[in-house]
Order: sequence, then structure tokens, then C-alpha cells
Amino acid sequence: MPRSLRVLAPALLLAATIAALFLGLAIGGAANPRALADPGTFVRIAVPLTRTLVNVAMAGLIGSVVMAIWALASDRAEARTALDVAAGSAAMLTVASAATLLVTYVDLSGLPFSGDAAFGAGLAQFVTEIELGRLWLIELLLAAATTVMAFAIRDRRLTLLVLLAALTTTLPLALQGHAAGSSNHSQAVNSLLVHLIGAAVWLGGLLTLVFLARVVDRQRLSVLTARYSTLALFAFVGVAASGVVSGWMRVGNLDALFGTGYGQLLMWKTGALLALGVFGAVQRTRLIPRIADSVSGQRAFIWFVLAELAVMGLASGIAGALGRTATPVSFEPARDQGGDISPAEWLTGDPLPPELTPMSYLTEWKFDLAWVLVSVFGLALYLAGVIRLKRRGDSWPIGRTIAWALGLIGLFYTTNGALNAYEQYLFSVHMLAHMMLTMLIPLLLVLGAPMTLALRTIEKRTDGSWGGREWIMWAIQTPYSKVITHPAVAAVVFAGSLWVFYFTPIARWAASEHLGHQWMIIHFLIAGYLFSLSMIGVDPVPYRFPYPLRLVTLFATMASHAFFGVTIMTGDGLMLADWYGAMGRTWGATPIEDQAAGGGIAWGIGELPTLALALVVAVQWSRSDTKEQKRKDRAADRSGEAELHAYNEMLAAQAERDAKVKR
Repeated sequence: MPRSLRVLAPALLLAATIAALFLGLAIGGAANPRALADPGTFVRIAVPLTRTLVNVAMAGLIGSVVMAIWALASDRAEARTALDVAAGSAAMLTVASAATLLVTYVDLSGLPFSGDAAFGAGLAQFVTEIELGRLWLIELLLAAATTVMAFAIRDRRLTLLVLLAALTTTLPLALQGHAAGSSNHSQAVNSLLVHLIGAAVWLGGLLTLVFLARVVDRQRLSVLTARYSTLALFAFVGVAASGVVSGWMRVGNLDALFGTGYGQLLMWKTGALLALGVFGAVQRTRLIPRIADSVSGQRAFIWFVLAELAVMGLASGIAGALGRTATPVSFEPARDQGGDISPAEWLTGDPLPPELTPMSYLTEWKFDLAWVLVSVFGLALYLAGVIRLKRRGDSWPIGRTIAWALGLIGLFYTTNGALNAYEQYLFSVHMLAHMMLTMLIPLLLVLGAPMTLALRTIEKRTDGSWGGREWIMWAIQTPYSKVITHPAVAAVVFAGSLWVFYFTPIARWAASEHLGHQWMIIHFLIAGYLFSLSMIGVDPVPYRFPYPLRLVTLFATMASHAFFGVTIMTGDGLMLADWYGAMGRTWGATPIEDQAAGGGIAWGIGELPTLALALVVAVQWSRSDTKEQKRKDRAADRSGEAELHAYNEMLAAQAERDAKVKR
């Protein structure tokens, strides 16, 4: 492939992006002079332009790191090339973030660019006291730190740290979308987060492929493209789903879709997304097999990819214009819109839901796209593994499949159903969701034995790269895994998290902040999963307690849970009084009564999964004894009970010696 390809591909991407951005700004009206406090043409254009460059650079960073970790052999030039792309993208992200911070301040302050003290003082106030300024400062610092890591790290395992740092750069952008701080804030943030990460893997991975075409042969390029295509398929689903959710939240109805600039841009972006879906289908079904066949097939593939990058650039430019275009549905926080609002809406951004009734558990929903996709992808991948085993002629217990499916259904309901709709307003519902996340759902997921299924179905890599099987095997054997899966550590984290969470400011953070709430879900899912895994899991772990000690550990955790529940039930003071006590509810139990009910849930309902764990441990213990006895019986049959005969002979000899001594 020509060396000019390394220049042509990024240039084509940026040219298409900028052209689409200018066209989108004209269609949406964001390029027009403002009636009040107009910052000038330069700033009106510079803000969306620099923000779009941030998105493109972030895509190059995340996509290249994902390819390096998932698809490439670390001891070949291909991995070094991908990490070079990551380092260059991270540097570009840092510069673009700094530029966006500066022009955003100029746009909002109305002050012209200047080097005087007043301009500097205002900029310092912007990044320390204004939420938008703080988010851009965080973005800049994260990008700078990621740049250093991307240039310094070349080890396969440590590259995970680069990926983690790269993913964190998406958080400040997700938190400053149209809907940040407004009604449906959590849904909007998670949808935008899914959109950003999916688009980054999709675009960045494709751009990385172009650079890899210079350092690998045709056969290797065919393999790498097939691996990228799998990632792109998941990314496409995430981008499409999040785009539909985010778009509909901002448009609201069909009239606004066709009659506003925002709606028109959204339709253009949808068209680009559909075109990219066609590109992906053609690439997967027709072009990948041709790459290894001939030079002409490889050349056709590269030019096809360049065309796909151009369409991706159009989509990126339109997305940048959408970010500066007024939405048909106002997403200003209710507290800033004037008029009377309820205390609940002031605190949460969402109106108080209707009174909770038994029927509400079936009729009330509050969807969270990120957890919808986790549940759907988790079930789809599991079933795909089971089907692969069946086609291979191997068996898989149906009970494990049912347990996994029930666990994911429980996760879907807890994060999207009535529990999610009411947990911000009722402590009892919050506690019920907590018990589901930390006790019942992990128990079911562990019974599904997902790691065992993955190790039996994922093909072993032989080309020096690491796929799912290799990463799972490495994760099981790391010193960190040996610590967190140790039964004593898992039990302490499982039981102690309750006390630390509810009797420290962490509970208030999780109640009021979106990131805190997501952290709570992830933490308690993992804590419950590791504890259940250490007690009853089929999946491999470095160490498990003997069965008697497992039962002792379970009863100890039950006692801790019971004491926690009783403490909540009998407490005189209201926990999180400035939250649950300030919602202004006119229905349901009083906050202190509701808190007591939550303590009862922690004590009563929360103990049921632990009892189930104890029952499973007892059954496994019994089966273990039976298996051991059968093993000994088979060994005796093979040896003709030689051990027993030898033992009897030893006793006879001992008796004969004792008789001689007495004589």
C-alpha cells in the first residue's frame, strides 16, 4: 500500500468532518449571528469545530487502544503501530481540549481574547466555579495524563491502564450534553456515554486498520479486519440504539423532526448511520474474504475503507453541529425555568412519580440504555456460547442457562423498572434494589458459570494476540485476582460495604450524583458476585474455603446483615434527611417509617439469598462427599482393594508382634 495512505486517510476523515460541520451549522442555524451577546463569527465556528476535533481525536485514541488489546500481537510491528496512533490521538485530544476550553470561555463570557490579568482571572474563575468550565478542565487533565501513558506504555497488560484512562475522557463530555442537569438526566448521560464509546471504537478501529495495512501482509490484514468487524458490529448496535434514544428525547415528536433544523440534522445523521451499516455488512460478507486472495482484493478493500471513513467524517461533522443546535425539547434544568416546582424535581431533576402501589411494580419504568445493552449483550453472548457447544456436540446444563437468564432479567428490571423509577424517592425501594444488586442477581449469575462457558467456547489464539480466552486466563491468575477472590476478602467486602456505604457520605453522593449512582450499581454487583463465586461458584478461582468454613463464613455474613437491618429499623434519626426527608411526598409512609421498612427489607428479604447460598453449599458438600466415595470405590475396584488388604496385613503383623512381646 502507498505510504501516502497514512496521510490520505486522516486528511480525508478531517476534510469530510469539517465540511459536514459547516453545512450542519448552516442548516441548524448555529452559525448565524446571535441577537444578544454575539461572540463573533470566529468564536461561533471555533467552538463546534474544536469540540468536533475532540470527538475525532478521542475516537482515534480509544479505537486504536482497543485494537491493540483485542486484535494485535504485542510482539509485532502491528501493535506498536496501533499504540503510536493512540499516542498521536491522545496528544491531539489534549490540544483540542485546551482549545475548546479557551473558546468556550470566550463564548460564554463575551470577553475578547486577551493576555491581560482580567481575562486570566475570569478564565480561572470559569474553570473553578462554573460546572462547564470544571468539566473541560477535567477533560484537559485526563487527556494530558492519557497522552503521557500512551507514549510511555508498550506492555500488553499495562495497556489496559491506557484504555481505562482513555475511557475516562468520555465522562466529562457525557456529563455536559444537552440534558445534563435536567429532567431525564441519567438516561441522557448514559445514552451519550454509550454513543461516544461506540462511535470511538467504530471510527478509531477503522482508522487504525488503514495504518496497519502498511505493516502487515494480506493474510494478516484479513484476520485483523475480521476481528475489527466483530467489534464494529457491537459498536453499531450501541451507536444506533443510543442515537434513537437521545434523538427522540431531544426532538419529542414527528413535527419537530421534520420542521426544525435539529430534526433535519438528525435525519441526515441517521442516513449516514444507515449507510455505515451497509458498509459494514458489505465489508464483513464480501470484502474480508477477498483481502487474502489477491493484491487487487487488498487494494479494493483499502479504498472501500477510505470511502467508509469519509462517511464517518460526515456523521462526525453533523454530530458536532447537532451539539450546537437548539433542541426542540428544552433541556434546561427545571430550577432554571422559573415557576413553582416540587422539592423532588429540585433535588433530582425529575418530577415526583405517582404513588407507589403493587401495580406500579409492573407499570412504572425508567429505562437506562447502558444497562439495557449490558443485559441484552450478556444474554446474547451467553446463548451464542451455548449454541456453539451444542453444534460441537458438547452438553451444557440447562439449569446454568436458566440461572444466567434469570440473573440478567433481574438486572434489567432493577436498573430499568419500578425499582429504578422510585429508588431516588423511597429509601425502602432503594434498599430493595440494593439487595437485588448485591445478593440475588449475583447469586444467579454465578450459578450460570459464565467464565467456564467462555473458556470452553472461545477459540485459543495462536498468533501472539490475546482474545477473550487469554484475557480471562490472565485475569484469573493475577495476584490481584487472588486477593479479591479470596473468601475472607470477598466476605469482608460483601458485608462491610453495607456499613461503609450507608454510614459515610458515599450514600449521599450515590443518591444525588449520576456517577455515584452508577458506581453503586457496579460496586455492589461485583462485591456480590465475588462473594457468591468464592462460596458456590463453578468458575475457576485461585482458592476456596473448605465446605465447613464456607458455612461458617455465610452465617457470619448473615449475622452482619441482620445487625445492619436491625440498626436501620430501630434508628431514631433519619438517614439522608436532606434527601429522602426533603422530597415533599404527600403519599406513602413518612420518611422515618419508610426507612424502617428499608431496614426490614435488609434484614428479612436480604437474608433469603444468603440462606439459598448456604443451601447450595450444603448440597455441594454432600455431592463432594459422594463423589469422593465413588472415586475411592473405583480406585478399590481397579486395585482389587489392595489398600484395604495392605492395611489388614499391617494390623495382623502388629498383633503378632504384640503377642510375641507378651510371651
